[in-house]
This record gives sequence, C-alpha cells and structure tokens, in this order.
Amino acid sequence: MTTARVDTPHGPARVELHLADEAGAGLLLGHGAGGGIDAPDLVAVAGAARKQGVHVALVEQPYRVAGRKAPAPAKQLDAAWLAVVEELSGRWFEGLPLVFGGRSSGARVACRTAEQGQADAVLCLAFPEHPPGKPEKSRQAELDGVQVPTLVVQGEKDPFGRPEAGPHREIVVVPGDHSLKAGLDGVARATSEWLARVTRPLVS
Repeated sequence: MTTARVDTPHGPARVELHLADEAGAGLLLGHGAGGGIDAPDLVAVAGAARKQGVHVALVEQPYRVAGRKAPAPAKQLDAAWLAVVEELSGRWFEGLPLVFGGRSSGARVACRTAEQGQADAVLCLAFPEHPPGKPEKSRQAELDGVQVPTLVVQGEKDPFGRPEAGPHREIVVVPGDHSLKAGLDGVARATSEWLARVTRPLVS
C-alpha cells in the first residue's frame, strides 16, 4: 500500500493506493458523506478489484483530511475529485482505462464527474437515490447523466431507495441496508464479475 497527498483547489486530498501486480485498469473510490475510506464495502471492493488486475485508489476528500465531518458542497467535492483524477492519470494510472466509483456521496461524485474526467465506467455502492422518506427528491438524474457502463450495488433495505436500471446501467441488490455490511460477499462478487466484463474490452 502507498499513501499520497494530492493538492486540490480546496485543500489536500489523501489517496491510499492498492496496486495490482499487473494492472489493466485503475479504479478510484470515494467515501460517503460522513464516513471514510475504511468503510467495509470500500475495503471489500478494493480487495476484489486488485484480484482482477485493477489498481485501486481510495480517495479521502479534503474536508475529511482537514478533520471536518460535515461534507463540502458538491462543486468542491467534484473539483477535488477531478484534481485527484488528473494526478493519478499522470502517475500511477498513466495510460490505463479509468473506473470512477464510491459509496453514497462518493458515488454521486463519480457520476457527476464521469464525463469531464473521461471515465470508462462507473461503480456506485449504495447510491442515495433520495433522502430517507423523501422519494420526491430523486437524484436519478445524476445516474441518468452517465453515458458509460455503470454498476449500482444496493442494499435491499436501503432507506435511501433503489435506483432504476437503464440502457447501460446494472442494478445488483444484496442483503442489508445503506452500509452494505450484511452483503459484503455479494458486493465483492458483483464488483469482481462486473470489472472483469467492463475492463477486458478496454485493454484488449
């Protein structure tokens, strides 16, 4: 494991790199609004991805690095994320297809920045389709805006709802709630199978 600091327009981000022996792609994973990169689902996915020959970068947003619990505004999160993407693309992930991903808030960042950051695919863990109890405040448009292969892994009892499938968007439901802790085996398996499918054509 390698840890790096990346300067962004909104302060330094921290990146924890888990490098595969022979990588065919790079996966960047962002954390949830109130959590960190040690979330069980992120750790499970990082392990599964490395076994598939994918470099993994767990990205800690500047507000977390600075010790703040309240998340930064969306524009700041997106700008910091894209700065990390640019840094990684020029160093550890140079020349590799990129998969943007994350859990909850991090999944939203991945979706919003996929086009500008030239992501080849997007992985969403526990995408917060709407605030709990407020289905009228849907965030489906963020998912619909992604034009590359997308996987959403969602807990069957997630109070944040469940996104709809789409033309290039798969939904996999696993046991548990928003944390995905009860379905980690399913999370790792679904991610591993999907990464194998979507990255292989990119490097062939």
